[in-house]
Amino acid sequence: MGLKCAIDGPSGAGKSTIAKTLAQKIGFIYVDTGALYRAIGLYALRKGVITDIPEQVVPLLDEIKLDLRHENNVQRVFLNGEDVSDLIRTQEISMAASDVSAFAEVRQFLIDLQREIAANNDVIMDGRDIGTVILPDAEVKVFLTASPEERARRRFEELKARSRDVEYEKVLSDINRRDYNDSHREISPLRKADDAIELDSTGMEVGEVVDRVEELIDAARRREFKTIPAWRRVPYALLRGLAALVFGIIFDVRYEGRENLPKSGSVILAGNHRTWFDPVLIAIRVKYISSYMAKSELFEIPVLRTIIKIVHAFPTRRNSADVSSLSVAEEYIRKGYNLTIFPEGTRSRDGKIGRARSGVAVIASRCGVPVYPVGIAYKGHLRFRRRITVRFGEPISPEELKIASMSKTDLRAAGDRIMAKIAKLVETDV
Repeated sequence: MGLKCAIDGPSGAGKSTIAKTLAQKIGFIYVDTGALYRAIGLYALRKGVITDIPEQVVPLLDEIKLDLRHENNVQRVFLNGEDVSDLIRTQEISMAASDVSAFAEVRQFLIDLQREIAANNDVIMDGRDIGTVILPDAEVKVFLTASPEERARRRFEELKARSRDVEYEKVLSDINRRDYNDSHREISPLRKADDAIELDSTGMEVGEVVDRVEELIDAARRREFKTIPAWRRVPYALLRGLAALVFGIIFDVRYEGRENLPKSGSVILAGNHRTWFDPVLIAIRVKYISSYMAKSELFEIPVLRTIIKIVHAFPTRRNSADVSSLSVAEEYIRKGYNLTIFPEGTRSRDGKIGRARSGVAVIASRCGVPVYPVGIAYKGHLRFRRRITVRFGEPISPEELKIASMSKTDLRAAGDRIMAKIAKLVETDV
């Protein structure tokens, strides 16, 4: 379950620019709802119908298939398999979109698609009724506005940059007409949600508006993190004590860097992976309950599945981008659990440190939480009373990870930073 940011406001307020810029900056999925209406408006115009007559537009919906695809961190809109992302950015299509968006049948046609995307991802969605109708449960709601003259100036300059022959007075007239249409239509009129923050962008630079909305998202993220009640941590403490006793008998386990142990929950503990009991070695010294990613094959064994579920393990498919397991990990973190993860995704038979998969960086970025590197060091094969040293390193803040976007380059670089910290902890002789 992701965090939802709804940005509503009148035409030309800069909603799409702000939403796209911020989504790329913080790794959210950008859902351009206006583009969906524009695509329907384009189809209606191609069919030669009058776009403000529902009897002519609504029957066309059965002929329309819309897709949103993210290619190179840019959203593309496909209408019946055709990429129309650039074709829908004209003033004529803008007016057609305003017309068709007034019809209940059109809005219902798109609402399920938008909600499905928001249910499974961290999203920023902009439009006219996102916070009031589409995502009324959004954690962040912004009503972005600007004066009509400011919005007309922006749109005029945008159209001129595309070599469009336009007049400022005509653009201002269209802005005022659309404001009236959007705020007076019967179905889902443009209005500010009761719990939305109104932000007037007149005279503000794009970067200033982006920073302000990001502050609201960061505040919502902090509100999302819960604390596990003390009484629920008691059984966990007993299990930790029992594990410490058993492992203390079997092995000579030593812990270093205790001053770096997390003082609360909702953090990521990332370690190197050599044996099946690595998670236990880490948990023995961490007070707060952790959740764990485990390979999906373990959940096919009934008895083992029952045991590992008790300790909040959940399945992940190791050889694919398992989006569902990342969502479960985020949900645990937001509930106050830690996440213990082994970024390499598999055990190392020879003890060498490998490259991290993208999961740890994705989760750290989307939750905005620190990563605590853990190095588990030993030599040769394990045997009775073999010495094992578990070292906890200083936390790596989200800022230090430097994940500017969800590109493969940024995620790989963040993963490399994490693994470098882990490797340094392992390198010291035991």
